[in-house]
Amino acid sequence: MEISELYSIYKSCGRVSTDSRAIGGGELFFALKGENFDGNKFAPKALEAGAAYAVVSSLPADDPRYILVDDTLEALKSLARYHREHILVNGQPITVIGLTGTNGKTTTKELIRSVLALKYRVSATKGNLNNDIGVPLSLLDIPQDCEIAVIEMGASHPDDIAHLVVVSEPDYGLITNVGKAHLLGFGSFEGVCKAKGQLYDYVKEHGKAVFVNATDPVLLEMATVRGLKMVEYGLDAEILSSDAEHPYLRMLVPNENGEKQLLETQLVGSYNAANALAAISVGSYFGVPVTDAIKAIAAYEPANKRSQLVRTDSNTLIVDAYNANPTSMTAALDNFRNINATRKALFLGNMGELGEDSLKEHVALIKRLTTEYASATPLRGRKQSSAPTPFNAENSSDSLVCLVGAEFKKAMDFVSTDFLWFPSSADLTAWLADNPISGHTILIKGSRSTEMEKVIPSL
Repeated sequence: MEISELYSIYKSCGRVSTDSRAIGGGELFFALKGENFDGNKFAPKALEAGAAYAVVSSLPADDPRYILVDDTLEALKSLARYHREHILVNGQPITVIGLTGTNGKTTTKELIRSVLALKYRVSATKGNLNNDIGVPLSLLDIPQDCEIAVIEMGASHPDDIAHLVVVSEPDYGLITNVGKAHLLGFGSFEGVCKAKGQLYDYVKEHGKAVFVNATDPVLLEMATVRGLKMVEYGLDAEILSSDAEHPYLRMLVPNENGEKQLLETQLVGSYNAANALAAISVGSYFGVPVTDAIKAIAAYEPANKRSQLVRTDSNTLIVDAYNANPTSMTAALDNFRNINATRKALFLGNMGELGEDSLKEHVALIKRLTTEYASATPLRGRKQSSAPTPFNAENSSDSLVCLVGAEFKKAMDFVSTDFLWFPSSADLTAWLADNPISGHTILIKGSRSTEMEKVIPSL
């Protein structure tokens, strides 16, 4: 079937789905196939649930509602690219801003969406649907009357971004930062730079410009050596200190009149400054006054366990538990160190997908914690214990450090420390049930696999 024919079918359906369990009626269902699943087996169920058509790579039955293709994922990508090229604004294809980076992608994307929405009809990646399936779905979710789309792209392997830019065809690019993450897939920090830089490569050949944090020497060099047209940001902002009265990120930002204007966000962590400044820069480039952009960013409330401040009846929580890698963990700890609080607690889960560097990075992290929180333990002389141990938080002026996951256990064999260790967040939760704490400011962070957010109800 020609892509134009498939596109006509898609337009008649109005939406696509890759999950037979989420069919509401009228969808174009794509039977994706992977190493451990075969969506073709669920195509009949999708049709029974109300899907209008099913795109399959093998025919479950002789039914005109089945659309046979060689590869359903490639068909999904082709359809998404065709849709992106056929959304017109004043006779020209829609503007697409491509966004990637080690940390801060989703927050930056949401801030950019909030700012651009003041002037344009904007579509943006929902949640973090940023992989080889999520990006096509995000593109196909762009409505016909949209003027600007912000597409987030994630990567855990060397050529992921190269494949995603071919589908999304970004006019502009923005890399939030480049750090140590997914080293198991990339092999090294240099591998991460090369992979993320594929966004710059595409914009150099096919796009218009990139937005670059001018305070980041790595990004500045990556853009400069490629001879890219750069829109720089980040040089003139002043980050204000955080304390119990002002726990959120605050900055003084030059507005369009050159005056320093206060930006008070609802984001925890000075590391979010670059994300906010990126949104202001993108907005300014597209004609949104800085004063208005500041208001939009101030109104943005974080969600999905990213940079959230949660006040319970007993404690103040800094929840940044969506993911963790050495770069984001360092940023979180730097910010937490600068918070003025009488009692602190750190509940930290494994940093995942670090490959051969995992032990080294976890050892380095524990050494840092040992230096900064030398007396941070309710239990002297023991480590790697998940057994409930009495801890009188009310009478303790020490900080409390609890580490979760197998990678930390391996590292603790190489570092002398009294920090408590727990196999899982469930074990930590059980310990907290017998050892409730109150009056603490608590950092909760870890890779997705450790599910550190599960400890929140106990705090």
